[in-house]
Amino acid sequence: MTFMDAASVNLLREVLASSGWLERTRELGLALRATRSPGGLLVVGTPEDEPWHVTAHLADEARLSGLAQLSPTLVRWAPPPGAPPHLRVGMDRLRSAGRGETLFVVAEQRAPVPLLERVDDARRTGATILAVDGGDPELESLAHDAIAVPPEGGVLSFDAAQHLVSSAAGEVRRQAGLRERLALLADRITGPRVSD
Repeated sequence: MTFMDAASVNLLREVLASSGWLERTRELGLALRATRSPGGLLVVGTPEDEPWHVTAHLADEARLSGLAQLSPTLVRWAPPPGAPPHLRVGMDRLRSAGRGETLFVVAEQRAPVPLLERVDDARRTGATILAVDGGDPELESLAHDAIAVPPEGGVLSFDAAQHLVSSAAGEVRRQAGLRERLALLADRITGPRVSD
């Protein structure tokens, strides 16, 4: 995934303003908030491509927005036994997914059958299924909501879609950014400005 800061995301939003992509990514981002508890947002990819980057962005959004339910759990296909606890959550976690939890599938390539089976199981036990995919009709048929990002040549890249979704997840209740908070603090400390 390419590096994208807040300014880049804002520029991307301006470019995509009339395309319909902003509304779709915003809807999916807001749907991620339906998760009821920290750690109940389960993020999974394919065995070949674990969604590390979007998981990190969601963790940042949870912290910056104060929305603890956006604190993600990265679900891995084969976590190493010596990994830290937050990096050793395996596919078995999906068996216990239930109501109030969200399974967010990020898969640019077609989802393999074992993933589709686990997604179906999580849906049957009451988890909300959301996806950003490369146009996988089987995965989309299992998802409550999904965004299909066309391969190469589309107006929006798969990486950019992930950035927009994670950013939208934390934006509605987001407090002022760091610069705005620092400016407010500076104004309070220095007092009112008096002209000469």
